[in-house]
Amino acid sequence: MKKAHTIIGIVISLVIGALVILAGSHGSIPVAGQPLFALCGVIGFALHWSVFVPSYIFQTEHYFDLTGSISYISTVAVAAALNPQLDARDIIICAMIFIWAVRLGSFLFWRIKKDGQDKRFTVMKTQPIWFLMTWTLGGLWVLVTMAAGLAAITSSTTAEMGPLSWLGCALWLFGMTVEVMADRQKTQFRAVPENRSRFITTGLWAWSRHPNYFGEITLWLGLSLVALPVLSGWQLATMISPVFVYLLLTRVSGITLLEAMSNKKWGDDPAYIAYRDSTPALMLRKPRGR
Repeated sequence: MKKAHTIIGIVISLVIGALVILAGSHGSIPVAGQPLFALCGVIGFALHWSVFVPSYIFQTEHYFDLTGSISYISTVAVAAALNPQLDARDIIICAMIFIWAVRLGSFLFWRIKKDGQDKRFTVMKTQPIWFLMTWTLGGLWVLVTMAAGLAAITSSTTAEMGPLSWLGCALWLFGMTVEVMADRQKTQFRAVPENRSRFITTGLWAWSRHPNYFGEITLWLGLSLVALPVLSGWQLATMISPVFVYLLLTRVSGITLLEAMSNKKWGDDPAYIAYRDSTPALMLRKPRGR
C-alpha cells in the first residue's frame, strides 16, 4: 500500500475516533473534570500503539487480536471502576463485552499461535506506516464497536431495564451462540488433516458462508439495543456501533477479503461454485432440500 494512503488512513481513523469521543462524552459522568467516556475512549488507541512498537521490531502479528481483547476488557474495567452509580444495565453491558472479548480474544490468539501466521500481515508488517495504520484501525475498532455500550456505562442517565433492553439481551445471546458454534465447527473441521485444503459446508456453514460474522453483527446490535434507553442528544451518534461492525465485516475486511481468497483457491471447483451460489454470504438460511 502506498505510504500516502496509509498516512491518510491514520488521519481519518483519528478524526473518526475524536468525533466518536466528542459524541459519547455528551452527558457522560465527569471524572477529575473530564468526561469518563473520553478518558475510556483513548485506552484502546494507547494500548494498540504501545504493542505496535515491539510487534514491528520483532515482525510479529501474533498479539494483534489479543491486544484488541485486552483493550475491550481494560476499557470496561476502568469505566465500571470510575462510575459511582453503576446499575444493572451497566453491569450487564460490562459482562457482555467482557465475555465476548475473553472468548474471541483467546480463540484468535491460540489460532494464530497454532497456524504460525496471519497471511493478511505478511507484507503489511514489513512496512512500518502501513503496519501502524492497521494498529491504529485496531484502536478505532475497539472504540467504535463498543461506543454505544461505553456511552451507556458512562452516562449520567439511568433507567430501568425495559422490553427493548431485554430484546437486546436476547439478540446478544443469540449472536454470541452463533459465533461460538460457527468458530467451533470450523476449528473441528480444520483439525481433520484431509480437510485442510477443503472448504466447510456443514453445520452453520451450510446455512451461511460466514455465520461467525452474522453472529458478530447480531451480538453488537443486541448490545446497542440494551444501551439505547439511556442515550440522548449526541450520545445517540454512538448507535453507529452495529452499523460500523456490519460495514467493516461486509465491505472492508472480513467477508470481502475471505471471499477473494476463496475464489482464488476454489473458484474453478464446481462444488465450491455450487456452494457459493446456493448459500448466503451472511444471513442464515436453511439449506435447500433439508
